[in-house]
Amino acid sequence: MPARAPKDSGLHAPASRQRSAEDFDMIIGFLGFWTLVVLAITIWLEVTGQPAILWALGLLAMVLGLWGMIRLRRRLPPRVGRRPR
Repeated sequence: MPARAPKDSGLHAPASRQRSAEDFDMIIGFLGFWTLVVLAITIWLEVTGQPAILWALGLLAMVLGLWGMIRLRRRLPPRVGRRPR
């Protein structure tokens, strides 16, 4: 007698949507780290009196990108643990 495949109850998000949410989390973390690095460089350049306009514009672009990624991430379902509790 062949084993029947479990029926989808619709209680959990499909694995592809869950995986994409995890991908967003990784991208947000990566972008957040580099945003902090560029912020530190921009502050250092401002304090030392060196030209920092390009770094500041890059920082603005990164902050806007990070903000957009966080807004997109909120639309995805919440992350669920991989192991049953």
